[in-house]
Amino acid sequence: MLVLFVHTRKLIACSIVIQFEDFKNPFPALDRYQNTYCMFNDDVQGTGAVIVGGFINAVRASGRPAKDHRAIFLGAGSAGVGVGKQIVEFFIKEGLTEEEARRKFWYVDSNGLVTADRGDKLADHKVYFARDDNNGRQYQSLSRLIDFVQPTILMGLSTIGGAFNKDILRKMATLNDRPIIFPLSNPSSKSECTFEEAVRHTDGRCLFASGSPFPSLEYEGKLLTPGQGNNMYVFPGIGLGAILSKTTSITQDMIYASAESLSTALKKQEFADGWLYPDIRRIREVSVVVTRGVIRAAQKNGVDRAHELRSMKDDQLDAYIKESMYDPFNERENNLDGASQLLATASGMNGHAHTNGVNGIANGLNGAHL
Repeated sequence: MLVLFVHTRKLIACSIVIQFEDFKNPFPALDRYQNTYCMFNDDVQGTGAVIVGGFINAVRASGRPAKDHRAIFLGAGSAGVGVGKQIVEFFIKEGLTEEEARRKFWYVDSNGLVTADRGDKLADHKVYFARDDNNGRQYQSLSRLIDFVQPTILMGLSTIGGAFNKDILRKMATLNDRPIIFPLSNPSSKSECTFEEAVRHTDGRCLFASGSPFPSLEYEGKLLTPGQGNNMYVFPGIGLGAILSKTTSITQDMIYASAESLSTALKKQEFADGWLYPDIRRIREVSVVVTRGVIRAAQKNGVDRAHELRSMKDDQLDAYIKESMYDPFNERENNLDGASQLLATASGMNGHAHTNGVNGIANGLNGAHL
């Protein structure tokens, strides 16, 4: 089906962005198409970007320089590895080499610590983070691995509810003044810990973000609000930025720019209150910032075709983005305009296409070499 979509894209319009998700293994499709078509995977790139956005703010709040952080990931599926690779890029931008950045991660799957000498055949996507400095020791216990690594960061993408239990959280609190705890599994029943558990077992010192929503909590007279790494913070901006800049592909720099822009969208009071993500009620405002970052990255990479946007100052570009955003109060007008543009483009790109509504699109597709 993805092959059908990416080839059909040539026929329909150059402004179409393909966002795909829920593939068991999305890496082959990404490797095959991402530099040829305007596309991105939400599970790998979207999740990675939104977590990096919160992670950047967590590192800032931790008081430790980036080079001094170490991360244990419980869960080594495609989403977990995707998040790790995005964070590698953050470490590189903070001055580390790629090898130094890669060495900041210890991944744990159902067979224990992911190592090069574990004896089983690792999935291709796990090889990048496989440890070769374990001196033959294999770790099946998360608690023992924490003792060995002494991490500053604990990430959960395992779907094992309660995996970050009291003992685990207390270890993290003992090792760190501000432990970074990100239980990212969904739904809440599969979250590695709750916000309340993380707060109480770290004496209110944790820097927390989750994949599932949790309620605010009053702790020692202060109202604490958990961060939620929801992909909706970034994927509208990635898509709109790609469309408005008429980019030929969605580069890794554009994905990273969405994360970095998200981190800058946090207001001073939100940061002072310990928030890692902006108030979700400001999502349209945040999306403008993310979209602008994506467009600027496309321009720097030279993959944009809307060259008229290059001369715009940031405030001018923001105004243009706002004008271009979907408005639910003018849905009928937006749909008619969009359908007209789509049909006109399809007609112009294939001489046999007809523009009589749905049949026009269908006839155009029949003429494609799929």
